[in-house]
Amino acid sequence: ELGWTESVPYLDRPPSPLEFYREWVSPNKPCIIRNAITHWPALQKWTSAYLREVVGPKVVSVAVTPNGYADAVFQDRFVMPEERQMPFMDFLDIVEKKVTSPNVFYVQKQCSNLTEEFPELVCDVQPDIPWMSEALGKKPDAVNFWLGEAAAVTSLHKDHYENLYCVISGEKHFLLHPPSDRPFIPYELYQPATYQVSEDGSFEIVDEKSTDKVPWIPLDPLNPNLEQYPEYAQAKPLQCTVRAGEMLYLPSLWFHHVQQSHGCIAVNYWYDMEYDLKYSYYQLLDCLTKAMKVL
Repeated sequence: ELGWTESVPYLDRPPSPLEFYREWVSPNKPCIIRNAITHWPALQKWTSAYLREVVGPKVVSVAVTPNGYADAVFQDRFVMPEERQMPFMDFLDIVEKKVTSPNVFYVQKQCSNLTEEFPELVCDVQPDIPWMSEALGKKPDAVNFWLGEAAAVTSLHKDHYENLYCVISGEKHFLLHPPSDRPFIPYELYQPATYQVSEDGSFEIVDEKSTDKVPWIPLDPLNPNLEQYPEYAQAKPLQCTVRAGEMLYLPSLWFHHVQQSHGCIAVNYWYDMEYDLKYSYYQLLDCLTKAMKVL
């Protein structure tokens, strides 16, 4: 089966480009790599005090939700977060609980937000992962910075990227499904909407009426409703924890649901996937799954 493994294995060192491509990228298998980023200054430098000093009053994009679920199905909508522009130090006050808020805050804007919004921090990491860039023959499409509260959860989804997810501090908790689990994972079409803050400070859900419906996974893998989605009982989830100083290789098209420790900081590198036989295999599975539902 494409990408199947019974657990996520550990590598004690970063592999050579050829080894990584042959053993992990080509067979589409995840792994956790130790000692790949231990030389990064960020692991020692990125304290709250340092981030305040270096980024401080700069205005950045922060995802704000009432429940911690951004880009997730809620009340029969695909609801995106309010994208709030705020001084980074004000965001840190909330994460450090110096200021209380009933809402959940998460720096999670992608589109290479590390290089676009936090260029002051780039020198503390690497612009790319050299052995990955050599293995794939390309540079990353995006390098993203993540920092948020424990209540911020990433709903189950997949990406068309080869993903190297590096934890700087704290822990990330991943629940993974290989692409071969697609027949057991429900997709439905949802009206896209966005959280917006009302005058009284409460959130309302406002439809994005000019956009097409979004296919998304309504199921919570931590508490699946097997009466509604009985096929999910046949899926084979993997769970792993990525700790500070570790790197997760999350292959393209793997489904993932993510939780984190409070104040966890991470950087990830998105490399565009190859639209090769693995992609064709997934598309076949996807089409067959949809056809069976019609029947």
